[in-house]
Amino acid sequence: ATAMMDSVPVVFITGQVPSMMIGKDAFQETDVTGVTQPVTKHNYLVTRAEDIAQTMKEAFYIARSGRPGPVLVDITKDAQQATTDFEWDDSPVELPGYRPRIEPVSREFEMAAKLIREAKRPVVLGGHGIIKSGGGKQVVELIEKAQMPIAMTLLGLGGIPASHPLNLGMMGMHGESWVNQAIQEADLLISAGMRFDDRVTGKLETYAQNAKKIHIDIDPAEIGKNVKVEVGLVGDLRFVLDKLLPLLEEQKRDDWVGHIGELKGDASVRDIQQLPDDGHLYAAHVINDIWRITGGEAIVVADVGQHQMWTAQYYRYKEPNQWITSGGLGTMGFALPAAIGARFGRKESEVWVIAGDGGFQMTACELTTCKQEGINLNIAIINNGYLGMVRQWQEFFYDRRYAATPMLSPDFVKLAEAHGLTGLRVESRGQVEETVVKARGIDGTVVIDFRVEQEDSVYPMVPSGNDLDEMIRRPEPVAVFETGKDEL
Repeated sequence: ATAMMDSVPVVFITGQVPSMMIGKDAFQETDVTGVTQPVTKHNYLVTRAEDIAQTMKEAFYIARSGRPGPVLVDITKDAQQATTDFEWDDSPVELPGYRPRIEPVSREFEMAAKLIREAKRPVVLGGHGIIKSGGGKQVVELIEKAQMPIAMTLLGLGGIPASHPLNLGMMGMHGESWVNQAIQEADLLISAGMRFDDRVTGKLETYAQNAKKIHIDIDPAEIGKNVKVEVGLVGDLRFVLDKLLPLLEEQKRDDWVGHIGELKGDASVRDIQQLPDDGHLYAAHVINDIWRITGGEAIVVADVGQHQMWTAQYYRYKEPNQWITSGGLGTMGFALPAAIGARFGRKESEVWVIAGDGGFQMTACELTTCKQEGINLNIAIINNGYLGMVRQWQEFFYDRRYAATPMLSPDFVKLAEAHGLTGLRVESRGQVEETVVKARGIDGTVVIDFRVEQEDSVYPMVPSGNDLDEMIRRPEPVAVFETGKDEL
């Protein structure tokens, strides 16, 4: 389901009871294809050995073509045990009724170019599709050619470098205030591989009311699904922009870019920067120090919760696929298994897990895999003793009635040591840097238990159902700590 929501190409292979036992409630029989139909792009039940090769070829093709997604192949026991002749077929996959749209065929390119030329206050909305299409180069060319600022979704982070001067940062529920304000003031929105989900738009009736909208997406079902658009361009983002860019002129929009700079300046310092320098350890301290010490070069895999939002806010990503998290479904327990996969896929890269004390416990059993496979991995547990995001909602909207959110956790240092791994603990701001540096020098998996301020909240926040620019801001602090945002 997570792969389906986030358009991740995965092929799952499952085992089924012998074909002659299907439908007889045999031991461990489950209608796997029926159960997974709503959460897969396609699935198969294979009952003959001679069908396995072609089915696998089709499965990988479907998973990776068009809008990526998960495909499941359920193979009966007798098909797995049988032998058959095999000869690889190199011919292209042809599937009746399946015609993924890659090359754009829309006749609306000229209309899109006209809207861009006429716009005074355009904003590009960069989503996961930038990364999926490999279209970062084209997006940078688009925003530079027409001098259009870009705001990023949660899964779009890293699509273009965070340091690019036209990259405003993250939009949406926990995006930065001036980014959301710029979207609300825009007269043109260009959606580049994002789907206008509820965490990005806020209240739909008041979302960017004065803006015309261009929607670029590989899935025609997404065009106009959530937000009415003037122009829909269906196709792979990279190919769409290759056709659109020659139709555009060099333009300057210094007044608009300058105005957004004023919005940013009016905020004085970033909402997420405004933390009291009171000696307590805040999650933001941890994330900011990890970003600074790793030089912004690590692959960061976040679980789901407050720590996920802090990691999106404080770690400034340089390139695609450097930031991995569960977006659409918000799957707690995602980070550790996903990080193991990232470590195998990019063995030369430094990989960090950022997880909460609640989500980490859902898949902490994978520490055994880390030990067994000798995986080099750093795990930062943002331990606040709560299911933090739920607690935050209970604080803001339910009169602090903290029901089922306080967490009883094991000793994470001893848990790591019980698996034959290294466990470290940090309880003060002054210990963060030395501990992160120490962890990076240890061979194998290291678990760091960061005991952070328990009732800290993620700011800013657009309450569900509010206008995008109606945000809860952090209360004014006594003193502000400096993030070193512009050091890299």
